[in-house]
Amino acid sequence: MNTTMSLENTKHHPVMLDQVLSIISPQHGGTFIDCTFGGGGYSKAILKYPNTKVFALDRDKLTQKHANDLIKKFPSRFRFYKEKFSNLNNIIDSNLKPRAIIFDLGLSSLQLSDNQRGFSFKSKGSISMEMGINKYSAYDIVNNLDRQYLANIIKILGEERDGKIIANKIAKYRTKKVIRTSEELTSIINDAKKNYKKYKKNPATKTFQAIRIFVNQELTELILGLIISTELLSNDGILIVVSFHSLEDKIVKSFFNLYSNSKKNPSRYLPLKKNKSDLFKLASKKALIPDEKEIYQNIRSRSAKLRYAIRNNNPFFYPEEFKKKFENYFSMEGIRQ
Repeated sequence: MNTTMSLENTKHHPVMLDQVLSIISPQHGGTFIDCTFGGGGYSKAILKYPNTKVFALDRDKLTQKHANDLIKKFPSRFRFYKEKFSNLNNIIDSNLKPRAIIFDLGLSSLQLSDNQRGFSFKSKGSISMEMGINKYSAYDIVNNLDRQYLANIIKILGEERDGKIIANKIAKYRTKKVIRTSEELTSIINDAKKNYKKYKKNPATKTFQAIRIFVNQELTELILGLIISTELLSNDGILIVVSFHSLEDKIVKSFFNLYSNSKKNPSRYLPLKKNKSDLFKLASKKALIPDEKEIYQNIRSRSAKLRYAIRNNNPFFYPEEFKKKFENYFSMEGIRQ
């Protein structure tokens, strides 16, 4: 199958675009950083307004075609970098002072629709799950990783209670035959999950999520991306994150709560005390979600949650407390076998 054709035929729907534009107000101009370029939905929408500039990045090399289209159309207002979140500070000048930094996490429609990369349990292609700039693939993980470590990955990163049972099935299968395709892996997982047909979601969903997160070090990248973005933003700069599963949202929510003015006052009759450990003004404690119309038009948006906060003028400090809280993700994603 021709991958380029697959990408060209896939319609890209930027999730919660109207809400994002309402928050960042590109009509007033400014510089914006799109950390998950994908099909370019956010970047295109921002660049429609004059006096805007967009610095975009994406680790997936197949997004370059979409980026090239914008480079031709807006040569002085758009730049693209094939990079990960953790290298954001190496490509963005610390004096840039962006108006907003935007993250749209998880898989793009382009990646899910590419059967040759094995992101979906519905695909019949090779089991890769690489977003780009990877140390290893899903093929390496399911065929070589220690059984107990694999079980921990599935249980923690996939929030799958049957992680040990599934890991045992995978380990037993690979002693006889190499696991090469997503279809094979799905079959093994379904075999491990008794009465799998009774589940509302495909029982392979959580295991695929876990392996994909591990292969791409997604949680580590998110944590580092949040920290670096905070350092790059100046007073009144906005940090926006759209997440799609509970692990991502837990990290984002915790980050904003730890380093914002969300802490309760000892008394409602006292004025809110300023705290030097606050780095953000929290717009709302509750996440925004897509409306019914968007979910109807793009079913993949149904699990999206949008959180955002506004940078204050307190000097940046490295948020050790936050990083320490999620140290287990760093440890898990950093060990190969």
